[in-house]
Amino acid sequence: MRRASLYSNSPRSRVHARPVVESPVPSPETPVEKPRLKWRDLYTRFERPAILATLIALAAYVFLGVSPAPQVQAKAEPQAAPPPAAVAYAKAQRAVVRVRAIGDGLEHDEYIQKSLGTGVVIVADGTVLTNHHVVAGASRVRVLFAEGLESEATIVAARPENDLAVLKVQTLPDDLAVATMGSAGDLVPGDPVFAIGFPFGIGPSVSAGVVSGLRREYRSPQGTLSGLIQFDAAVNPGSSGGPLLNAAGEVVGIVTAMLDPGSGGFAGIGFAVTIENASKAAGTPPF
Repeated sequence: MRRASLYSNSPRSRVHARPVVESPVPSPETPVEKPRLKWRDLYTRFERPAILATLIALAAYVFLGVSPAPQVQAKAEPQAAPPPAAVAYAKAQRAVVRVRAIGDGLEHDEYIQKSLGTGVVIVADGTVLTNHHVVAGASRVRVLFAEGLESEATIVAARPENDLAVLKVQTLPDDLAVATMGSAGDLVPGDPVFAIGFPFGIGPSVSAGVVSGLRREYRSPQGTLSGLIQFDAAVNPGSSGGPLLNAAGEVVGIVTAMLDPGSGGFAGIGFAVTIENASKAAGTPPF
């Protein structure tokens, strides 16, 4: 008896099974790539929050007064310091006066004007220091202030041996300026000094120089002056009686003379009485 076949030889029965491909399982070491968002997706996602934040900031600025962040400004360059002559002049100029000595009592006739010089206010009551040779022999003295007020003045003290005179002004301006006194004892040759006055009636004018020497002597028609400050700041006729200032604008001397080699102009050598001697002439202790 013939056995039945377990497998059919028919072509129809020969069905080839396709192999099953299993999906690979990602290992922990394999990075998983995230899907990328397109720009439209980003715009859609952040559109509403951005609009809301803008509205909140605008409301805070309008209703709460919150100002925007301040802009950073460029740092300003430091300004250069003014020159020492300008500092000294600004401090003392309003206390410098023009002194006009008049002969024969005819004050309105400029041709009989006896002398023209300079003075400096040292006390708030109208006390003015000047040179004795500026007012010597005058029948009347008039003082012109920086503000334009001109007033009669009286000679209240004189020291011809130091070429100094003290004036008392009758009418004073409302905002009278008084010079600050320094000390000639602190000066050394080479220190800067400045002279303010009315050279040839022009002024007030300022000139700059240095201390050329100390304790100098000068022989004038009135006699020999000693203990003087020698300086090279330009002075001319009309500067007599004006203040000699240090770098701080303090009065350290009263201009009294210049060396005249015969040309009639400044030769580079001027002399000033120390403020210590000038204060004695004013009847006050040294400043």
